[in-house]
Amino acid sequence: MNPKLGEVWMVDMGMVGKIRPAVVVLDDLLTLERAIIVHVPITSQNRGTELEVPLGHLRFLTPESVANVQAIGSLPKTRFERKLGVLPAADLEKVRQAMRVAFGL
Repeated sequence: MNPKLGEVWMVDMGMVGKIRPAVVVLDDLLTLERAIIVHVPITSQNRGTELEVPLGHLRFLTPESVANVQAIGSLPKTRFERKLGVLPAADLEKVRQAMRVAFGL
């Protein structure tokens, strides 16, 4: 089980009772062994910033879901419990654009 770029997984965030969806943003083309997966958590707490990408139109997420780029993180791949689906290319590009804004790239 190797989470891939653009996939949405249920992830154990390591906090009591906090298993939530996250989108994988680590590129599959890296040739290194990936024990750690970089991800953007998905939440229903939309604060309306440019670093939150609406994703609620996807059937496997709740209508108010957003990818919260401010909370980007990395976790061991053992914490990625179950694949929910895959982001459409246009949505992944919106997440990438928010990452470019957040990191000044």
